[in-house]
Amino acid sequence: MKYKYKKSTLFRDAFVHFNFIKRFLIFTFGCLSYKRYNGFNQLSLKGTEYIQNLPKNQVLFVSNHQTYFADVFAMFHVFCSVKNGFLNTIKNPIYLLNPIMNLYFVAAKKTMNHGILTKLFNYSGGITVNRSWITENNKKQYIDLSEIYRMGIALNDGWLITFPQGTTKACAPVRRGIVHVIKKYNPIVVPIVIDGFYIKLMIKKELKLNKKELYKK
Repeated sequence: MKYKYKKSTLFRDAFVHFNFIKRFLIFTFGCLSYKRYNGFNQLSLKGTEYIQNLPKNQVLFVSNHQTYFADVFAMFHVFCSVKNGFLNTIKNPIYLLNPIMNLYFVAAKKTMNHGILTKLFNYSGGITVNRSWITENNKKQYIDLSEIYRMGIALNDGWLITFPQGTTKACAPVRRGIVHVIKKYNPIVVPIVIDGFYIKLMIKKELKLNKKELYKK
């Protein structure tokens, strides 16, 4: 499958998604998740000054993965904040009124098809991929080149976040798909380290726990 490399326009992104819907979704999800990072928890940031002057496209952020969605939510907050001139802080949520529109992220297709909320979040910038290292019926799955092309479209248009371990398990190996992306499109690669995020932060019944309890193992 071939894809034409199109730049986003005022009305649509590179995947022909309506920008006014994306803007609304980023603002809504940002408002709903804000207190998780700057309320009963405090998101600590270091090094955002290094991304302030990055080019507007061809930038690949490579990160570890600790939760299904909290990591990506946090990065939307951080990158939108930096875009609006706030470094190493998300304490000025006015940045949600002027979000970064050409930010994309890689996510597992099965995860993003589990409900209406995940599908809406996917619309805000998701690039869905199959987990090629997972076998079904003892048949080996190979890398889908169309997924590599879609990542290329995202890089051509803006910034792409990827979690090459493909799992929330610590010390998991890096999957080879990301190597193909780097070799083919030669983006600027920016490493991100996430620590202190846990799946229970995303569980509704746990939201009443205090900060110390959230960080207990």
